[in-house]
Amino acid sequence: MMILGIDPGTATTGYALARLLRDHRLEAIEYGVIRTPANLPLCERLGAIYQAIEDLGRTHQPDAMAVEEIFFGRSARNVFAVGQARGAVLVAAARLGLPVFEYTPMQVKQAVTGYGHAQKPQVQQMIKALFGLSQVPRPDDAADALAVAACCLHSQGLERALSKIGEGSGQVDRVR
Repeated sequence: MMILGIDPGTATTGYALARLLRDHRLEAIEYGVIRTPANLPLCERLGAIYQAIEDLGRTHQPDAMAVEEIFFGRSARNVFAVGQARGAVLVAAARLGLPVFEYTPMQVKQAVTGYGHAQKPQVQQMIKALFGLSQVPRPDDAADALAVAACCLHSQGLERALSKIGEGSGQVDRVR
């Protein structure tokens, strides 16, 4: 399964294409950022984000998209800007016919480091280790997009494993 992970932002949107290999290792296929110049009108910036995401989707044909949810601890202005970028990303996913999985920053940190309140350097070091990279991905938005993709891949792997357990009985038994 190939996931297109997105860390949305108006100035910089991080993206990562990643997959889970048969031996359960993570593979980073491509990652980077989409930058939009501050002097462009907002509608052009959002259009550029949409087009770049759609181009990535058409080129790589991922199975799904994973997007980080908005963190509301930021300023209201930043929340609106991220929300608008998320909108452009979600429209691209819809146009590509991709299912979208959304994760909070805490869920991403928990999936990658085992601790939902991990600091950015801890997440980045774990991304380097999980993907077997020689260095921490730069800029931070690219590393964050890899973290979102890793969170989704781990979540989807768990869901597939649980569904296989429940295939024989038609349901998954929960242990208390």
